[in-house]
Amino acid sequence: MLFTSLGLSDPILKAIEETGYIKPTPIQAKAIPLVLEGKDVLAAAQTGTGKTAGFTLPLLERMVQNHKETGTHKGKPKRHVRALILTPTRELAAQILENVEMYAKYLPYKSTVVFGGVNINRQINTLKQGVEILVATPGRLLDLASQKHVDLSRVEVLVLDEADRMLDMGFIHDMKKVVKLIPKKRQTLLFSATFSKEIKALASGFQTNPSLVEVAAQNKTADRIAQLVHPVDKKKKKDLLVKLIKEGNWKQVLVFTRTKHGANKLCEHLEQHGIHSAAIHGNKSQGARTKALAGFKENSIRVLVATDIAARGIDIDMLPHVVNFELPNVPEDYVHRIGRTGRAGREGIALSLVCVDENDYLRGIERLIAQKIPKEVVVGFEVDPSIQAEPINQGGGRGRRGGGQSRNSSSRNSNSRNRSRSRS
Repeated sequence: MLFTSLGLSDPILKAIEETGYIKPTPIQAKAIPLVLEGKDVLAAAQTGTGKTAGFTLPLLERMVQNHKETGTHKGKPKRHVRALILTPTRELAAQILENVEMYAKYLPYKSTVVFGGVNINRQINTLKQGVEILVATPGRLLDLASQKHVDLSRVEVLVLDEADRMLDMGFIHDMKKVVKLIPKKRQTLLFSATFSKEIKALASGFQTNPSLVEVAAQNKTADRIAQLVHPVDKKKKKDLLVKLIKEGNWKQVLVFTRTKHGANKLCEHLEQHGIHSAAIHGNKSQGARTKALAGFKENSIRVLVATDIAARGIDIDMLPHVVNFELPNVPEDYVHRIGRTGRAGREGIALSLVCVDENDYLRGIERLIAQKIPKEVVVGFEVDPSIQAEPINQGGGRGRRGGGQSRNSSSRNSNSRNRSRSRS
């Protein structure tokens, strides 16, 4: 199947052709026709399978087909928000806007993004000029709506992207508030990396007879990603990472830590060993995060150290290596993390440095993905069998052992902290 057979108009096909893509991914091939038919869609696919284009392309086509000029502003048709894309983090919002602008370059529509952490006045001024496509995080959008700076009463299409993450971050009430501001008669597209009972319950409240699209088994990691565990003592992790990067001559590595403080300390260690790195997390300004991500994409920064929340939206087609410096306490986050590599049909490598404290986390991950991850001890970094497991510091609050916390309880305990980071 080719993009030319999906019923997309010439301006959109021209933009697609310029990206170099010819064939749609499975999620795109299944979702695009359904969206074009005007149906609500509930879609799940692994990270890196093309979900963003899966809703962006048909959304633009629907706007072309339903184009109506209503009202004028200084002699020109007055722009109003026709499509709203809601997403959990700043980075992901910015990434989605890039996709919208890329595919809409030959269309007359204006788009923008609003999120916290940056000057709200510039966003207000842009909205005053009028936009048809708005990408937003929930907190900043509600702030703008409460101040009457954005009118959502004529939205035709609502997209909830990374809906599972929005639920985890405690945005359910914000999402409900946003939905109350838009017309009941609309098309709603809900995209998620995984299906869960919570996601299906969300869909039942926001959608009407949605068409279900799933192109990969639930919580299945991409087959193109080679996964490997290096058992290592906690105090030796930093030096092992330096060894792997230098001896492997890795040029672009995304490294995950559990805490913001841990990300900063790891960056300092890497810099001391001549490895140019940068950290992105909730305490970094939006400008610093944008600069770090740009440097990483351009290969001027070799290692990007990130927390889970800050890493959402990192979309680099040829990212070869992802390293779990620390395993996540929520097993599903492992799937999200390693999905940063092995994208667009390319191979990827996901390594996890696992100390004795994290063995329960590892077992939880292996249960989730229904496979054992191969283990390989690096010479000189053998595990000391006398070291006993200790509770893990989650960056505030009580430490817990690896498997002792369920997804729901961990999400509830971090909701308020995560929401404040995203809204700031």
